[in-house]
Amino acid sequence: MSNKIKIILLAIISIILISIYLFSGITSNWDYILPRRGTRILAIVITGGVIALSTIIFQTITNNRILTPSVIGLDSLYLLIQTFIIFVLGSTSSTATNHNLNFGISVILMIGFAFLLYKILFRKHQNIYFLLLIGLIFGTFFGSLSSFMQVLIDPNEFSIIQNRMFASFNNVNTDILYLSIIIIVIVLIYFMRFYKYLDVLSLGKENAINLGIDYDYLVKRLLIIIAILVSVATALVGPIMFLGLLVANVAHEFLRTYRHNYLIFGSIFISIIALVGGQLIVDRVFSFATTLSVIINFVGGAYFLYLILKENKTW
Repeated sequence: MSNKIKIILLAIISIILISIYLFSGITSNWDYILPRRGTRILAIVITGGVIALSTIIFQTITNNRILTPSVIGLDSLYLLIQTFIIFVLGSTSSTATNHNLNFGISVILMIGFAFLLYKILFRKHQNIYFLLLIGLIFGTFFGSLSSFMQVLIDPNEFSIIQNRMFASFNNVNTDILYLSIIIIVIVLIYFMRFYKYLDVLSLGKENAINLGIDYDYLVKRLLIIIAILVSVATALVGPIMFLGLLVANVAHEFLRTYRHNYLIFGSIFISIIALVGGQLIVDRVFSFATTLSVIINFVGGAYFLYLILKENKTW
């Protein structure tokens, strides 16, 4: 089976699952139910596509299929921001209750952190692996600060923070969703300038330079694109740690190719299938007793362990 047929098959499965989610079980009140399900589906498609694209680009830059953009520490920073807001200002403050303001603050701080990290490291001509090491250190530091404040916080306010620790598509703010789409479209238009170089980047730094690629310039721009996309997706619905790892590696295994025009679309459709299918399980099987991110992180964590054990056997 050719990769084109595989991509078409994934697209058909995605459309079928989306249709089932949108229209199943509706016998009345179409005007009320359908727009809300449509907003949820749109958030799922946007978030899944952005995380899949970011992970494919990041793994191409690092030439490592186990790493994801979450190692930079943006997920931990998001949780620290939410914890700090409620710890210092309280759960009734406008910063905590105003979703638009909260979204803006979270996106600006996460993008600002990523830009500062890139500027400091690349000014000293450090390589990408040093960036990953610093990102892991900051991520651990942010997580420790969050845990410290969560221990001291009022239990009622902690429950609010707990709801923001996991991604949720049930109550997506429409205004934030449309703003996120605008930001993502602008970033994707900028990304199209560098799309054609991804296949060469996957060959490694030395080979890319020998083939005429301005490696440092290209990597800096792609890292900025990743930071913006991940920040917007995380601030929109919350962190989904293992989704990118799961869908990117499944796309590699399913398509068996290095060409990014297949990998990107394949991972996006697989991400949509995983999220919509997971949301159907949350709605129909668990009756909203759990969240989608719990299921994704459980499956992704198990797959991560499988990848590590698989790599150990190759050595």
